[in-house]
Amino acid sequence: MTKTTSEQLRFPTVAGMSIRADFDGGAMSSDFGALLLAGVDRQMGLSARLAASFTDRRHASYVEHELSDLLKQRIYQQASAYEDCNDANDLRGDPMFKLAVGRKPLGEEGDLASQPTFSRLENAATRKDIYHMSLALVDQFMAGYAREPKVMVLDMDHTDDPTHGQQEFSFYNHHYRTRCYLPLTIFDGLSGQLITAVLRPGKRPTGKENAMIMKRVLKRIRQHWPNTNIILRGDGHFSNPELMQLCLEDGNMDFIFGLPSNKVIDRLAEPLMQKASALHAYRQYHAKGEAISNTRLFGEFDYAAGSWPQSFRVIHKAEVMDLGDNPRFIVTSLVLPSPEIAYTELYCSRGNAELYIKELKRDLSCDRTSDSSFLANCMRLITSCTAYQLIHSLRSETLRGTRLAHAQASTIIAKLFKIAVRVVQYKDRIKLHLPSSCPVKDILAQVTEILYGIPPPKYV
Repeated sequence: MTKTTSEQLRFPTVAGMSIRADFDGGAMSSDFGALLLAGVDRQMGLSARLAASFTDRRHASYVEHELSDLLKQRIYQQASAYEDCNDANDLRGDPMFKLAVGRKPLGEEGDLASQPTFSRLENAATRKDIYHMSLALVDQFMAGYAREPKVMVLDMDHTDDPTHGQQEFSFYNHHYRTRCYLPLTIFDGLSGQLITAVLRPGKRPTGKENAMIMKRVLKRIRQHWPNTNIILRGDGHFSNPELMQLCLEDGNMDFIFGLPSNKVIDRLAEPLMQKASALHAYRQYHAKGEAISNTRLFGEFDYAAGSWPQSFRVIHKAEVMDLGDNPRFIVTSLVLPSPEIAYTELYCSRGNAELYIKELKRDLSCDRTSDSSFLANCMRLITSCTAYQLIHSLRSETLRGTRLAHAQASTIIAKLFKIAVRVVQYKDRIKLHLPSSCPVKDILAQVTEILYGIPPPKYV
């Protein structure tokens, strides 16, 4: 038997023929999607916006990779499921990523950056850089609108980001039972676009901190959209007097938050709960032993906690199940929608933000914050958010009308990005050979025609 080396792969015989594989295929890549990401990026100007908000402090005589190229490479690789900086060591010579960044695909003289370069870039970020890049994400969100919208919903939510080791500002969070960061994510509740995200320590945020972050984001939005009616939406831990006061001071802003119960709220809600319990018992009696659905009634009352700036409308969902009572409360400054509409259609739609966060974490690895420096981890969160914005724009605009128009990021990566391609470079042109049996030929034809009108990058 011949000795198997790391350069050769062996497989069982098929149809009487032996099968061997090696890694001598030449200029091939499994990431055709990098070129699609580059087209969407050129259309949005996203990486250019981020590069303009980051101060490059490197000495010009030692710079081999421009800042814009570094950001493109990192973002495209992250959006292609290469979330680890170490992946750059193997992908720096990948022809498709080189094309996406704007370099000739073949030839070692145009290789991309390696992992140490990205580590230095992340650790060079200052608080000012992180602040400006976070606001650049807000600017990018607003740039996607042709005109000022009449209404927008800002979904706020925190998510756990478990830490391991000695990361700065990593704290034990009793709710999640682990040491973690607790970043704040802000999404557009109507479109699912990510507006921005802020990495923060793992301790529970105070109302003052939530208001401080939102005040900066809202100030940026109001500079461009002074007349938009903004609705802040969040679960119970956002029902803070500071956020309520922020809405009152704006004059054209409302809120709808979950509300934890207390003895006073339970007493005010008791009449409706008794009515719901009686109705549920009546339904059970006439069902003659058959299963029935939960009984729900909706009501409202005015309530003001001692720390609130004034009394607000509290909506009560009185739900009775076979297992017992399940009362729920929300507080809102909205006066027009009925209690049922306000709860079931306005507040419960907040659950979509959980899906967006899941996509940001599971598919784009925003929780890969393993650097010891807090600011470097802030930088990593921003690149993940940028990758999310690229894929969201591709999905909602370029893929509109296709079977991937509502697909998760992981599905788009697996079906549209991970396509084998052979690269042939001539003196005056580059040819890309895709598999003849590619199952998404029709989608690629549509996407590339849309992106073709965008001016191509200049090769170096």
